[in-house]
Amino acid sequence: MYVAVKGGESAIRNAHALLADRRRGDRDVPALSLGQITGQLSLAVDRVMAEGSLYDPELAAIAIRQARGDMIEAIFLLRAYRTTLPRFRAAEPIDTGAMQLERRVSATYKDLPGGQLLGPTFDYTHRLLDPAMAGDEQVPEPERREAPEADCTAPRVTDLLGTEGLIEPDGTPPCEGWGEPGDITRDPLDFPAGRDLRLQALARGDEGFLLALGYSTQRGYGRNHPFVGEVRIGLVEVEVDLPELGFPVVVGRLRVTECQMVSQFAAPEGEDARFTRGYGLVFGQSERKAMAMSLVDRALRADEFDEERRAPAQDEEFVLAHCDNVASTGFVEHLKLPHYVDFQAELHLLRTLNAGRRAEAREPEDMDAGTVRAEAAE
Repeated sequence: MYVAVKGGESAIRNAHALLADRRRGDRDVPALSLGQITGQLSLAVDRVMAEGSLYDPELAAIAIRQARGDMIEAIFLLRAYRTTLPRFRAAEPIDTGAMQLERRVSATYKDLPGGQLLGPTFDYTHRLLDPAMAGDEQVPEPERREAPEADCTAPRVTDLLGTEGLIEPDGTPPCEGWGEPGDITRDPLDFPAGRDLRLQALARGDEGFLLALGYSTQRGYGRNHPFVGEVRIGLVEVEVDLPELGFPVVVGRLRVTECQMVSQFAAPEGEDARFTRGYGLVFGQSERKAMAMSLVDRALRADEFDEERRAPAQDEEFVLAHCDNVASTGFVEHLKLPHYVDFQAELHLLRTLNAGRRAEAREPEDMDAGTVRAEAAE
């Protein structure tokens, strides 16, 4: 590190003190509380939980405050903390069909069983700065409706298509080829990777990177011509199977965002043509990330449908090796660390090469001058 720099460890301690001072800011302004961050910066908290692979709003709020609002630094902090936690049990697969819905929209069907539910969204707001945000104006209570009956379900759009055989199976067990999913947090990611590992990597991948790749597929850099089958946001129950009880028990609830993209046709040999799908699921309310994830998921399935892979979003190794912002920031920011020896070696090589080139350039001039002097002497 920079211990050899003038000031050494004392300079580093002072750098930490300066960071803490900048983080605190004006002492006349009350410090941010974790409740303020989780309640009023909830989408930032959701992103940190999703890309940090740890669902805990309070810990995510601590990371955001510690990182001074730097999302990637906060994600790094939460990811590092996650590695210290014990694992005592694997949860059962969550059932998003039984989600307690907060938002549910579809671009494919106007009238859905269970209805469209707009929920909290920026979709219909004007992108104009609101001067009221500079103060603390009273916010009116929104209108609320009664909770739906327990038997009032909201089936997935893809399930509706599936009953007619118009979309490929969704890959849930016990379908053909399904097995125990891998775990990229325990085993290094290898290529080619199965869809289970790809979805794990995409779920905690950088939102901006996946958004750019998803956008590229819509501009022709990948075979994606999708419809949003459905985006749904809400609470799902997490169950853990306890052997001593012999049945699963609910241990908590998570807020998740799920997106199913209905993409272009495929016609398996000897079968009817049907839609294909892309899938996205992330912690919290993060539909932009879930939509981008589902676009990239479909693009990465090119081999399954005998499609030629031409675009970056279809290149599995390119996408998965670069979508993790913790790995990316580590590799980029390590360039700030001392590289004195490496640089001096390249500097010496550069000087040697240039000196050799100049010496070669001077040799013909010296020979010509010597020849002229010899002729003059004769």
